[in-house]
Amino acid sequence: MKKMLSLAALLAVVAYATPASAELKFGGDAGIRMRTQFDDSDTGTTADDVKWQYRIRLKGAADLGSGYFFKTMLMNEDGNIAGGWQSVGYGNHETIGVDISNFYFGRMMQDSHYMMGRMPLNSFNNPILDLSLYPMQALDTPVFNINFDRGYGVNYGTKLGDGDLNATVLVLDNESPITAITGSVNTDGGLFNDGYGVHLSYKMNIGDITIEPQMVTVIGNTDIWDQTKVATAFATNAARGYVPATDDVTFAKDVTPWTFGATASVPVGDELKLTGSAFYTFCEDNGADYHAAVYRLKGEYGPFMAWVDYNPAADNKTNTDYSNTFVWAQYKYNIYESAAGSFNLQPTLRWLTKSTETASSDTDDTSTLRAELWATVSF
Repeated sequence: MKKMLSLAALLAVVAYATPASAELKFGGDAGIRMRTQFDDSDTGTTADDVKWQYRIRLKGAADLGSGYFFKTMLMNEDGNIAGGWQSVGYGNHETIGVDISNFYFGRMMQDSHYMMGRMPLNSFNNPILDLSLYPMQALDTPVFNINFDRGYGVNYGTKLGDGDLNATVLVLDNESPITAITGSVNTDGGLFNDGYGVHLSYKMNIGDITIEPQMVTVIGNTDIWDQTKVATAFATNAARGYVPATDDVTFAKDVTPWTFGATASVPVGDELKLTGSAFYTFCEDNGADYHAAVYRLKGEYGPFMAWVDYNPAADNKTNTDYSNTFVWAQYKYNIYESAAGSFNLQPTLRWLTKSTETASSDTDDTSTLRAELWATVSF
């Protein structure tokens, strides 16, 4: 916490000392969260749990004139996979570190823009990257929670016809000849073995309906992750702050999957907005043979938002079928709001069910129900 306060003070000093030609803005949010979790599975019901968590995010932005800009966000990421939410540790001895979660700069023009750096991905509202990188269990927003909703790359967008075209190139795998944790030689490393994800989208309006077809592919090859194994690896290696690219945390290695689909949203009446998403991914490469899909129906009505996801998947290599369902529901109650900031309470319900079936065993069904209460101040 002292490090974060020191960084905030430094940002304030920089803002005061910067020439008047650069318009600087600083803000952020701080939240506390109570989470009650109930787990159930065919092998037995685990003990219920209550977690007390918190999150602090500091944001800075600079308007350099003529459309040039810079943005950054500081957040605690060390050893957690909850989108920056830190659980209170035993005896209040949890590690609190501050990381530059994202920083990016570029230029906004009348009909186009470009930006580069460690950029936000908007994965909370768009499940295409969840499906691309975590196909066998693409639910409960894994890119937002595990990857902190950011990636290193370059984005370009422009007006094209009646819509907006966006292209983003992300560094998915930067293979190193040395594995960080073990210090052993990584034979997968090399000049042409890095993996780059390419995300293309085109947003257009047809009457009141907004449609956005999208595609994600890989240049080179990349590792595809197993969400459960990654979670365990983070917990084991939190102090080292690095998850190795080994079979212990990956579902498939050095592959080139394809993902495509679309989202469509339409207003219903004055306040209700409905959004539907459908994406499909497949891969037959380097020993991997799988396909998966995710379907989402989302509704927004004033301060209330809810969605339901369905994620069927099949791993033909092991003859394993997956069926996952996820429900998210929240209500945002504004207690106070002004030009300087706001304070709100947000009760949230998250329900995840997973079903795994193999040819050699019975179906394994699990479910996790989380009831949460968020209290957040934005400034």
